[in-house]
Amino acid sequence: MPKLHAIAAFNDNYIWAVTAADGRTMVVDPGSAAAVNAFLADSGRRLCAILITHHHADHIGGLDELRAVHEATCYGPHDSRIAGIDVRVADGDTVDLPELGLHLNVHAVPGHTRSHIAFHGNGWLFCGDTLFSLGCGRLFEGTPAQMFASLDKLAALPDETLVCCAHEYTQANGRFAQTVDAGNAALAARIAQVDARRDAGQPSVPVALASERACNPFLRVDDPAILAALTAHHGSAPADRVEAFAWLRQWKDHF
Repeated sequence: MPKLHAIAAFNDNYIWAVTAADGRTMVVDPGSAAAVNAFLADSGRRLCAILITHHHADHIGGLDELRAVHEATCYGPHDSRIAGIDVRVADGDTVDLPELGLHLNVHAVPGHTRSHIAFHGNGWLFCGDTLFSLGCGRLFEGTPAQMFASLDKLAALPDETLVCCAHEYTQANGRFAQTVDAGNAALAARIAQVDARRDAGQPSVPVALASERACNPFLRVDDPAILAALTAHHGSAPADRVEAFAWLRQWKDHF
């Protein structure tokens, strides 16, 4: 069975890795070649595949260096801003890596960037900067409608799916989530769990999608408590689900 690992990079990035018993390894969004190479050097692992979700430097910064020294196939979105992609993939495509026992479905999830994609398979969701634990990504290129549709798409995946997001933002996201959803007991329990993990030096992710649906305000814009908080904060009720999401994201941007 392939194993999942979180490689810490920079201040708060996670480069996700999946390893086979024989040491063959896939990494997701290698912003730092040094961090990946240090991980590979432990136990003599060998890089065979790279997945890219979007073009930001902290996700692709190590790509050229890794490709120069490893024979690894790189899969990524149709975006001319990302050089070094061997196989361009889009919504509905699949990435099959039999050497790792992986079969991954590709989902277009525009919003954070216009060409952002996510990979789902083997119970894991590699979602880059679209969905975070207790939060979601900022809208740098997409519209609120696009981002909300992307989150709806990811939220429809199976309960047991483990969300493998690219940043350790959960504690900060939790502070905002409690502001807009103060009475949510599941959220309070999740925040306590996260605090304990971080105090122990452990990542707060991956986390089951079922937990995110119960706790993440950006996946709960239809909940009466969230709508009441938005109405009180904005001075009027949102016209629809997309406007509710847009207001929530704007509130978080200035929190």
